[in-house]
Amino acid sequence: MKAVVIRTFGDPDGLEVVDVPVPVPAPGQVRIATEAIGVGGVDAVIRRGTLAAYGFREGHLLGSEVAGRVTAVGEGVDALWLGRRVWAFTGLSGGYAEQAVASVEDVLALPDGLTGADAVTLGGSGVVAHFALDRARFTPGETVLVRGAAGSIGITAVQLAARDRAGAVAVTTSSAERGARLRDLGATHVLDRSGENGSDTPAGFDVVIDVVGGPQLPLFLDRLNSNGRYVAVGVVGGQPPADFGMRLMDAFRRSLSFATFSSDTVTGPDRQAVRSSQFADAAHGDLRTVVHEVLPLDQAVRAHRAMDAGDVFGRVVLAP
Repeated sequence: MKAVVIRTFGDPDGLEVVDVPVPVPAPGQVRIATEAIGVGGVDAVIRRGTLAAYGFREGHLLGSEVAGRVTAVGEGVDALWLGRRVWAFTGLSGGYAEQAVASVEDVLALPDGLTGADAVTLGGSGVVAHFALDRARFTPGETVLVRGAAGSIGITAVQLAARDRAGAVAVTTSSAERGARLRDLGATHVLDRSGENGSDTPAGFDVVIDVVGGPQLPLFLDRLNSNGRYVAVGVVGGQPPADFGMRLMDAFRRSLSFATFSSDTVTGPDRQAVRSSQFADAAHGDLRTVVHEVLPLDQAVRAHRAMDAGDVFGRVVLAP
């Protein structure tokens, strides 16, 4: 079968389409013929070699979430899964392929009316957005800033904050066109990437959800209100300065909080319960997914170039 691996760390041209054996599901696993494969920010971070210190090596088969139909089950897995359309988390590898395996605990049946592309756009990102707001102890009436709102995590966070009656939902993005699209999804204020734009923007925010990280992170810590909470859910813009914590100490009397969040710290059943609810909402039109583009599997290089260039609004999806 066809799969996409990292031939060399670095730019997207280091990705390569190769032939690999069809995976055999181990006990407790299912095999899925993929119809949609999510292309996420973590894939780009791994591809660049940023996480090599964590054991990622050249030759790695990228991809963490897929949707498709179950074609085989491993020992101990109910045969009723066979033939069902599902979403699945494959870990941090194995998704960019015509067939993928996943633990049955990380598989969820898709409701009628939800496409595979929609599922991989919402499946991982929606859970992050939900629990990031929960980790921030967000309550109705509070002001929220979503930094890096044009990706699938940010788009979902904007909708959830608006739906839960935030006092204001500000976003950072790179263009007026993207800002208009985010307003349509529930944003009330649109800022540029540095956090500026518009005289009516709240001076401070109770909650910041940050997908970007990078060297400008301390500037956004400064935008927190007293008792404000900052939750970093990604570092697509790189690591923040090593001394960014000094901003918190300098503002000691304002009682600011900073946290990182990974959905790995949420129990599997809790993740699946939120995901199931969000899938149902999306199938009924109560939560919107934004698929930027669907590309053939062998155009993974093009998908990663678009991400690196900042051209993606929503999520790029690969289809074998």
